[in-house]
Amino acid sequence: MERDDAVSVKPIHQSLSLCEGEQDYVDRRKRIVLESLDSLGINCTADSVPHIALLASGGGQRAAVGLVGSLYQMEKEGLLDTLLYLGGVSGSTWSMSSVYSDPQWSANMDRAASTLSGPGVELEQALAWLGERAKEEFFSLTDIWGVLTSAGIMKQMDLRRLSDEASRNATNPYPIYSAIEKDCFSNGPIEGQWFEVSPHEAGFTELGLFVETSLLGSKFQSGELLEQKPEMDMVKLQGVLGCALAHEDTIRDFIPPWLNVPGQVDSASEEFLRVYNTLDKLVALIRSTITDPTALSDLNKLQQTLEDKVNCNKAASLESKSSEERKSIFLRWSMELLAAVDTWSQSLEDGVFKTRVAVLTKQVLPLIMKWEWGTTNNFLYQYEDVTVPPCLGTKERFHLIDAGLLINVAYPAFLGDKRDIDLIIAPEYSAGNIFETLTLARDYAAKLKKPFPEIDDKVLEEREWPKDCYVFEGKGKEPTIVYMPLFNRQNCQDAEEVKAKMEEFSTFQRPFSEEKIQSVLETAKANVKNNKEILLREINKAVHRRQSKRCDGPERDGHVCVCL
Repeated sequence: MERDDAVSVKPIHQSLSLCEGEQDYVDRRKRIVLESLDSLGINCTADSVPHIALLASGGGQRAAVGLVGSLYQMEKEGLLDTLLYLGGVSGSTWSMSSVYSDPQWSANMDRAASTLSGPGVELEQALAWLGERAKEEFFSLTDIWGVLTSAGIMKQMDLRRLSDEASRNATNPYPIYSAIEKDCFSNGPIEGQWFEVSPHEAGFTELGLFVETSLLGSKFQSGELLEQKPEMDMVKLQGVLGCALAHEDTIRDFIPPWLNVPGQVDSASEEFLRVYNTLDKLVALIRSTITDPTALSDLNKLQQTLEDKVNCNKAASLESKSSEERKSIFLRWSMELLAAVDTWSQSLEDGVFKTRVAVLTKQVLPLIMKWEWGTTNNFLYQYEDVTVPPCLGTKERFHLIDAGLLINVAYPAFLGDKRDIDLIIAPEYSAGNIFETLTLARDYAAKLKKPFPEIDDKVLEEREWPKDCYVFEGKGKEPTIVYMPLFNRQNCQDAEEVKAKMEEFSTFQRPFSEEKIQSVLETAKANVKNNKEILLREINKAVHRRQSKRCDGPERDGHVCVCL
């Protein structure tokens, strides 16, 4: 439909400062933060309220559950209302999109925690949502991933739009969700990579180019709005923000032994593994939306069939083959995987489950070979500005994918003058090397000349068996970072146990059992509870940092600043 009402003077907002809507929310939120600080016995004035952000890492369901546990305990310890911002990437955005469905969530974390163990969403409801999305121009694997993570992991289908939150009161910390643009991530400059989405605007953090969030996905050309499209709902946004599978590198999480030899993994084999990986993960998510024992048994048979086809040693078939021949062989094997799913679905007994599966496979199988994720109309298409890199300005569409592929914590959106953060609380749920998110963020900040606290190399030597809390103190404009690894010396007796825990709660696995959900929840809660005094100390320091910032110049807003 054409847009009848007038947009602001220009639909594309170009600025490195807060937009009016976020600034208004932050101003109102500071009153709540001030009251919280007073209740904690921390002396603070209205003009020295610290800018504190909790930035949760990604990490699939481990991160989604872990963040709920951390926020739950922050509330119980009276610390949650000291937060001005909440930022997330990947799996932590799943729980963010879930908790914010409750306008009063920060005073009701019991509800958020109980939802994780709730009855979930029926497959029929998920399929109804997919049926509507399938009619849209940019229906892709992102939609499939979004609905199944929403229904199967977060146990709810939230059909609101993020921009709906723009008119809320400031009861909760201001949310910032992060993604990256796929083409710029692969081939473009660093300035075109990080993408942030808030209730008010969405756009490229480093370029300072944004549109109203309600217009994300609408058609633009040369900076003009041509056609307004409906804003994506939170189910689809969850798929966009948490689709690590969208990038080819993730297939390396599963390479069968017969193929895992030098020179064997090339673009042809990657496509084959991509097909298997996607099918396996999607079947696992489908399992979490059903309870019928017969249907679960049928899904077990399908997963075993797929595993058998991939794990069967086929190395001999590839010997002395040219690249073109290898491509043809792997394509045939990919088609055999898809055919196995189709054959399986046809073999099911007639009934509701067979009908639902037939609908899903009809939608999913063609998309897997097409391999399209996060396709969105590009509001910078032919936008005439020297700061827009070619990977953005020349394309009618861009592809938003999981930001964890670049940095698995949303540091980029919170560095520098725009949000002027004093203190970052960073619960770490990532897989891989502990401290990696910190070192990647440090390198990112260095490239863009943004302030970041110093990280002592000696600390990095503790990566295999970390402490439960580290403080990297900022000086001047650098934020202080309180870094809190999920598995640590308090809950693991040695490095081997940390490794075992990460394998037990690995990122790419079937949805967690109730026992696993409770284990991660309790672990995250304990990390906050055990470090309350450190958090209070750093929050108090953040107040003094804010006061010092106010006094950096001789005058502010026409008044002489006197520091005692």
